[in-house]
Amino acid sequence: MGDTSAGLLEVAVLHARDVPGCLAGGADRLSLSVDGRSPDVPTAAAVIRVSDVPVRVMLRLDASYTTNGGDLMRMIGLAREYVALGAEGVSFGFLDADLDVDVETTRALAESLPGVPWTFHRAIDATLDPLRSWGRLSGLPGLTTVASGGSPQGLTQGYDDLLALLDRAPSVARVLMVAGGLRADQVPWLVRAGVRQFQVDEQVRPTGSERAYVDAGLVRSWRLLLDDVVSRRATGS
Repeated sequence: MGDTSAGLLEVAVLHARDVPGCLAGGADRLSLSVDGRSPDVPTAAAVIRVSDVPVRVMLRLDASYTTNGGDLMRMIGLAREYVALGAEGVSFGFLDADLDVDVETTRALAESLPGVPWTFHRAIDATLDPLRSWGRLSGLPGLTTVASGGSPQGLTQGYDDLLALLDRAPSVARVLMVAGGLRADQVPWLVRAGVRQFQVDEQVRPTGSERAYVDAGLVRSWRLLLDDVVSRRATGS
C-alpha cells in the first residue's frame, strides 16, 4: 500500500463524468461501482482513461455477499479486464452462511490477481462479530484497505461502534477506510484513533443526488479538512 500517513481521500464515482471534479478537488483515489455492483467494461474503460489517480473497481455481480463457482470465475475474468485497462486495483469481499468472512473464496479471488492491491468492501459491516471478522482478514494477499461504516446503516448507526473497535484493536486503523455517510465532525476523532483513509460519495455531489456529478469544490473542502486534521495531529497542535 502507498504511503497514507498524510491522509488518503477516495471518492466514489459512477461514470467518467464524475472524474474531472474528483481530480480538480484533490482526490487521491477513485472507487468505481454502479448500484454497488461491477460496472460494464466500457464504463470502467472510460473512467480509467480520463483519470490520472488510481482507480479501484468493484467486483460484485448481485446484491448478496455470497457467490458460486461460476460467478467467481466471471469476477476473476472481469478483474483481469479492469486491470488490463489500467485499474490500479479492485474491491470485493464475501461472507459465508454464518455471516462471517468467507476466507476461502476471498483468498481464491485475491490469489488469482497476484500483485493487484484490493479493498475488502463494506460486507464487513454485515458480519455478526466484526472483531473476529477483522481477524480473519489478516494475512490475505494484496489486501490494503477495508471499507467500513461500522454497521450496515453506515456511520449514522455505526460511528460509536467503529471507534470502540479501534480502541479494542488499534491495528485495524492501518487498513481501515471509513466509508458510509462520513461527516466532517467525525474526521478529527477518527484521525486521532489512527485512521488515515476516508471515502466520500454523496457528500461531494450537489444535493447528495447520484444525478449530480461530483463537484470539485466539495471534494476540495474534504481535501483541505483531511490535510488540516492530519497535519495538526502530526504536529500535536
